[in-house]
Amino acid sequence: DTLRSRADATAERLGSEHRFALQALSRLADVLEERGALAEAEPLRRRGLEARERQLGPEHRETLIAVNNLASVLERLGKFSEAEALHRRALAGREVHLGTN
Repeated sequence: DTLRSRADATAERLGSEHRFALQALSRLADVLEERGALAEAEPLRRRGLEARERQLGPEHRETLIAVNNLASVLERLGKFSEAEALHRRALAGREVHLGTN
């Protein structure tokens, strides 16, 4: 798969937690989700979230996007309890940044 090999090459060249490598990882997860390969997308979403938490902190806008992306995959996989908790976390973070109205 070309996208997977490009994502791997980017991570190898720049480091697995470089911003561009994380973007490539996210794009690969997007494609896998579109293809219905949710079980393959889940660990990529987890890796992306963990890296963003380490780099940016748990309340950063990009981290919250990663939280929401993982929650969406989990929801589609039927892992509703974990998905709900992550959706609530993303919502709470957005409310901090944007307000409740």
